[in-house]
Amino acid sequence: MHASLRRLLTAVTSISLAIVVIPATHAQDKEKERIERSGEVIAEILQAPDNVPKSLLDKAECVVVIPSVKKLALGIGGSYGRGVMVCRTGASYTGPWGAPAMYRLEGANIGFQLGGQATDYLLLVMNPKGAESLLKSKVKLGADLAAAAGPKGRDATAATDARMTAEILAYSRAKGLFAGVSVEGSTLRPDNDANEKLYGHKITAAQIVHGTGGGRGSNIDSVLARHSPRNLSDPKSLRPAR
Repeated sequence: MHASLRRLLTAVTSISLAIVVIPATHAQDKEKERIERSGEVIAEILQAPDNVPKSLLDKAECVVVIPSVKKLALGIGGSYGRGVMVCRTGASYTGPWGAPAMYRLEGANIGFQLGGQATDYLLLVMNPKGAESLLKSKVKLGADLAAAAGPKGRDATAATDARMTAEILAYSRAKGLFAGVSVEGSTLRPDNDANEKLYGHKITAAQIVHGTGGGRGSNIDSVLARHSPRNLSDPKSLRPAR
């Protein structure tokens, strides 16, 4: 009798553990899929003929990729998307590209600018102030951080002008059309729940980006390493934000 009871308790315990572990593993897999898709999006964009000027990518401290932004349900308004931010490592963002931190983009304007289709977004973070602001909390683009539509192709003059006036340069892609786009009024914030699911414990975006929380690499940083291995910003612009 006692042996049967022990077997029953063992079976119940095993089932209980499975109920806990399986959802956690599934949740982590979903975040890994988000990273994989984000890596595919940025690889496709950077391989296109008329893409982000290399002179801008080489001066970006971080890159945010939000694949497949979608409209919310009819009557609610707005759009949302979940993606990742990857930054160059080191106190002054001069090291190799680091681990991905999960982010959310939300707003009334995004998702409608290229025919209302599901839209991929690529944001370049052009200085340490912009990076540190995004690592701390939710920011409103255009208010908390200056944002502008990014120039395309090899227009060095446009690239220089845009970079001097914006902390975020934004691009979008839908139905194969890639363009600089306005994201003013939208919000960008760390997706803390997703980061916890991905890394298996509570962890901040700052800990992931600055390498103090056990972050891991991804297909995104390998793509960026091939296209922009070094930060070519003016060293004066890389002084720590105050």
